[in-house]
Parts: sequence; C-alpha cells; structure tokens
Amino acid sequence: MDKKIILSIVALIGLMLAAMLMLPDHSVHTPDTLPWKISHPTADTTRVFGITLGQSTLDEVAHTYRYETELEISLFKPKDEKWDVEGFFEEVNFNGIKGKIIMTIAVPPDEMQGMYQRGLRINSTPGGKRITLTADDLARVRSLPIASLTYMPTTRLDEAVIEKRFGQPVQRVRENKTGLIHWLYPQDGVDIILDDHAVFQYLPPKDFALASAPLLAHGVILK
Repeated sequence: MDKKIILSIVALIGLMLAAMLMLPDHSVHTPDTLPWKISHPTADTTRVFGITLGQSTLDEVAHTYRYETELEISLFKPKDEKWDVEGFFEEVNFNGIKGKIIMTIAVPPDEMQGMYQRGLRINSTPGGKRITLTADDLARVRSLPIASLTYMPTTRLDEAVIEKRFGQPVQRVRENKTGLIHWLYPQDGVDIILDDHAVFQYLPPKDFALASAPLLAHGVILK
C-alpha cells in the first residue's frame, strides 16, 4: 500500500479518536444519584438524584447534569387519566446504570388548558396523546418546580436488592387490572413497581396518600 495512503488512514483514525474524546460525557458518578439515596430537606419535599421535588426546576436539573440538549418536554394525557406536563430524558447514566427519567411538572391547573389549546400538534401514542408546546409555554414550564419523578433503569434490580436498599415496604399492593406489584414507602414518598425491570416513582410524602389512593381502590393489599 502506498505510504501516503497509509499516513492518510492513520491521520483519519487519529481525528476520529480525537472527536470521540471531545464528545460530552453525560455520565454522573455520585452517591446522590443512587435510586435509594433519598432525603427530605423539608417535611414537604423529597430529594433524590440531586433533584428536590417541589423546588428544583427543569432548567436547574438540565444544567446540573449537563443534559440540556436531551431534555424533552410535552403535554401528555395517558388513556383515561388527567393531563400532565412532562419533562424527560430518554437516557441518563447514573453511576454506570443507564435508565430513563420522567419528571411531572407542577403546572397550575388554570394554565394547563391554555397550553393544550395553544399546542402545535398532537401525536397519538400507545399510552395516550402527546402535545407539542409553543416556545413561550416551554419557557414557562422550564421555570416551574418538578412535582414528581419516575426512574426506569435498564439494569434489572431484583426484590432482594430492593429490600436491602429500601427496606421492607409498609404495604405491598397488587393491581387488579395488570397484576403488577407495588411496594409502597409512604414515609419516603416512594412507590416501586415490580415488573421485568423495576420502576421507581418518587414524590413528596405529603402527596403520597392522594397519589396512591387509586391504586388502593383498585388493588389488593398483600401486606
């Protein structure tokens, strides 16, 4: 092979490696981003993944974890449920564990209808309807506090690991419709859903009773 061609290939490989090294590293390695690292700065707030539910805004979270460009926001209505505005990261990497985070935003009820009416387009999904918000509404949403958070790791965490890290739940409840088992920790505002992969739902303890009421009304208490 011609020497010039070889040198060109070597140079190209070097440029490719340099470009890869310059890509932003979105992994976060800190004990604060473990799913069982939960605290309560006040009686009305829960802090998990470095996010204080009831206080932290979407903008603060995006800047803190360098996920600014990956943040997606939309107005979402699951089937037969109320509208919510969600901010979500399709993939996060906390302590080497990849997963998805969905954050429900505390949008005042009197503003929700206006956001819906101003929506740019509606997309139907298997889970419900998703509405694209206007630029002004997106800016408004980013300034509002996060009300609750759902974390879906890709790594499988079995019951033994969950019990070791979170302790015994106050209640275990099986959904009548799906058969899914929920482990409830009302003192921490945590609902863990056991499926092929565990789903972790977090909210301030003061909101836990209201959020878990439909589950208790349409489920069977196992403990």
